[in-house]
Amino acid sequence: MLKPTEKIWHNGRLIHWDDARVHVLSHVINYGSSVFEGIRCYSTPSGPAIFRAREHARRLLDSAKIYRMDVPYSIDELTEAMRELVQVNRMESCYFRPIVMRGYGDVGVLPFHNPIEVYVACWEWGKYLGEDALAEGVDVCVSSWTRIAPNTLPALAKAGANYMNSQLIRMEAHMNGYSEGIGLDSNGYVSEGSGENIFLVRDGKILTPPLGASVLPGITRQSVIQLAESLGIPVVETIVPREMLYIADEVFFSGTAAEITPIRTVDKIVVGNGSRGPVTERLQRAFFGVINGDAPDLFGWLTPAGASQLVA
Repeated sequence: MLKPTEKIWHNGRLIHWDDARVHVLSHVINYGSSVFEGIRCYSTPSGPAIFRAREHARRLLDSAKIYRMDVPYSIDELTEAMRELVQVNRMESCYFRPIVMRGYGDVGVLPFHNPIEVYVACWEWGKYLGEDALAEGVDVCVSSWTRIAPNTLPALAKAGANYMNSQLIRMEAHMNGYSEGIGLDSNGYVSEGSGENIFLVRDGKILTPPLGASVLPGITRQSVIQLAESLGIPVVETIVPREMLYIADEVFFSGTAAEITPIRTVDKIVVGNGSRGPVTERLQRAFFGVINGDAPDLFGWLTPAGASQLVA
């Protein structure tokens, strides 16, 4: 359950949590017309720090542009909104949900007469797939639901409507006793989880589906690729047949919520030795070293968010 914080950022000003409301006839409620982000702020020895704030803000604006939503805020302003929320809500760590939506106005499908509303909220959130998942891995299945096809809903946009597809994948997995489901693209190749990108390890090489496989361009996905390259681990973006999931040495998810989570079984077939593999563990160690402030932030991923860290 959500643990409410005191303030939410709305169209450039702070409002009370309970005042963040929309009309039932808002365009977003009737047609799912929203784009959003998920961003983590981590507690570090130097204070709270937001993970790749600017990259997330840029993707939010990219998503809005695809859907012809004119957002009157810049990357800098959205990043500053997140920093402001950390301070006013006195957060040491949190999860952000920036969302751009079409509000109350016209109820027709054509959305241009509806105002653009921009919100940023934050709250405490733990490990998405469970506290033990990072070490022990999770059991997943290949979903019977196919990921959104090209030229239907744009997969490069992180849009609310896309997550109706994700809900089907996740609900089916949950009802069948799995932690998560993996969607295939319209050609039958591996795409991604309901809310995570996916990586496979085979003979020391990392494979991951390309953006053309109905894949969201994940910020954590890109971070994993950067880390792997810095560690000398080859990464190949390539079409991945479903059966490669079964014979891979390691498989893992990446995402803001999931971070880097190993997969121990797919469709009840054991992956590798059934536990977190050495490549996954190595990437986890490097990733958490940076975001927890225990290792140098060589890539400039962290945006300081504490009051004492702000530049005048």
